[in-house]
Amino acid sequence: MFTGIIEAVGEVADMRIKDGDMQLTLRTGKLALSDVKLGDSIAVNGVCLTAVQLPGDGFVADVSRETLAHTRFESLKVGEPVNLEKALMPTSRLGGHLVSGHVDGLGEVIERHDDARSIRFTLKAPADLSRYIAHKGSITVDGVSLTVNAVKGDCFELNIVPHTAQETIMEHYQSGRQVHLEVDLIARYLERLLTGSATNESYAESHASEGVSLEKLAEYGFMSRR
Repeated sequence: MFTGIIEAVGEVADMRIKDGDMQLTLRTGKLALSDVKLGDSIAVNGVCLTAVQLPGDGFVADVSRETLAHTRFESLKVGEPVNLEKALMPTSRLGGHLVSGHVDGLGEVIERHDDARSIRFTLKAPADLSRYIAHKGSITVDGVSLTVNAVKGDCFELNIVPHTAQETIMEHYQSGRQVHLEVDLIARYLERLLTGSATNESYAESHASEGVSLEKLAEYGFMSRR
């Protein structure tokens, strides 16, 4: 698990296709690796990867075909900056929100404009993910825990303060950029609870299209009726 608070910006050092998947080498910059062991997890642009080699100035990870199919890793370039975060420890502060490091889909930057010292972005999410994105809810973009400012259909808005822009790769975003999205875990589990469990597949299938509504939230005690 991760928090969505980026610890360092690293860069892609090498990419090699190996037996049908990819071996990725990353330089980790200011990210301290003294407490990282082989087999530990590090999130790269929000994707949980396992360190299989530790050459000293970074780490090497194997990227499966499944991960390549659901991320933009195949389009990475040597020298490209990436967001890095080590896995959450029991003693860590949860400064963002709980992030699994499993990308739900690819979003796209639609618009960027300055707003005083902040940057405002409008992003478009895949249609099957947009129902999990709520006004003032949490969203993870390339591993960064963010609060949603507004939602309109499949699009949502973000406000990026100067510190976040400086400490992540978001300052480089332009229209047309693809980004990794991970929706809020609570929203996913809540929907699962309301539409049936894995042990009741027929119920889940018959209610899968219903989604989460205000009436359902009230029925199950998550909010009061008015």
